[in-house]
Amino acid sequence: MDEEYDVIVLGTGLKECILSGIMSVNGKKVLHMDQNSYYGAESASITPLEELFKRFKVAGGPPESMGRGRDWNVDLIPKFLMANGQLVKMLLYTEVTRYLDFKVVEGSFVYKMGKIHKVPSTETEALATDLMGMFEKRRFRKLLLYVVGFDENDPKTHQGIEPKKTTMREVYKKFDLGQDVIDFTGHALALYRTDDYMDQPCLDTINRIKLYSESLARYSKSPYLYPLYGLGELPQGFARLSAIYGGTYMLNKLVDEIVFEKGRVVGVKSEGEVARCKQLICDPSYAPKLVKKVGKVIRVICILSHPIKNTNDCNSCQIIIPQMQVNRKSDIYVCLMSYTHNVAAEGKYVAIVSTTVETNNPEKEVQPALDLLEPIDKSFVSISDLYQPTDDGKSSQIFISNSYDATTHFETTCDDIKSIYKRMTGTDFDFENMKRKQNDVFGEDV
Repeated sequence: MDEEYDVIVLGTGLKECILSGIMSVNGKKVLHMDQNSYYGAESASITPLEELFKRFKVAGGPPESMGRGRDWNVDLIPKFLMANGQLVKMLLYTEVTRYLDFKVVEGSFVYKMGKIHKVPSTETEALATDLMGMFEKRRFRKLLLYVVGFDENDPKTHQGIEPKKTTMREVYKKFDLGQDVIDFTGHALALYRTDDYMDQPCLDTINRIKLYSESLARYSKSPYLYPLYGLGELPQGFARLSAIYGGTYMLNKLVDEIVFEKGRVVGVKSEGEVARCKQLICDPSYAPKLVKKVGKVIRVICILSHPIKNTNDCNSCQIIIPQMQVNRKSDIYVCLMSYTHNVAAEGKYVAIVSTTVETNNPEKEVQPALDLLEPIDKSFVSISDLYQPTDDGKSSQIFISNSYDATTHFETTCDDIKSIYKRMTGTDFDFENMKRKQNDVFGEDV
């Protein structure tokens, strides 16, 4: 432990493990520590089921009807991977995919007027959907064709829209779209949590819709993927990558303090020893004085013995409840996984509801989503504070990740990783840099 490292990483959450893996591939000497005895920190999957009951202080443990405890791997933070998104690219480029198996999520749904509707995934479904009327379908199709043909570097494809100036509100107006279609586009396709994006330049929204349609095109059922055995497999995959490149891992290692000299991080003290470093990456729990609270997220883990009603008995799906439908500022999300993903006992399902907290009664806020899941065998409620670092870390060289938000995809997670990478190295994050060096030697059984 009494050694000098280029980078010390505290916490084995997904962001920390990805950065640790990338830094190791780039030739840095990395020490990675976690005060927990398991990988994943906030983004862990809890197994066996008894452990989940203990974690939420539920007396008595799981009933026999829930099957074998070790058949369960329950995510603490629910998210799916966009098939063509940034995290999948990171997995492919680093070849971490060799440690993981994925399944396509079977459907994506949106809530409207108290009912669940499938988000169309084919042209036939789009024509048949009752999410919008006949004329609106035509106008919506025009918008989609525009987005698919859009190329930021080719003004001919812009049709008079200035991507970095024209707001999305103006784009919707240009295509003459009604409020229902706007809601659907912004929340079920572009996956915004609020309507703040409407008055921002439209480029980001166009790219988000493009990402959705490209992801959908890859597998046709939905644009989302999910790993067998739960999301906790992801940080472990990147931890293995780091270890292959010489990264040192220590779990169950208490951190006494982060050591500074002249306002700059120089090391970490643990159990009386100091490991020195030039840079430090950590999650907010390791540096409470260097972060500020920016909100709260409520997540409710629900164990079910049935698929969700009106979802064609999907074994996995996402349901988005747009904020306008329930008089809120931010959307409510539902992620459903099941025994087919090796995260629950035979015939059982795990649905996780999440949203940004807006009132003093968060459980009442998620009630519209819980109503869709009835009957619920058992639910576990967590309300977490959201933290952000108070500065960019450039002078102190301590780089703190943001807390995981309520979104059910990893795009904001990857944006944070890219931002930390740029602040640490001074260069833009490049996926090519993540490719394993051609002559690297590594075995299948590492």
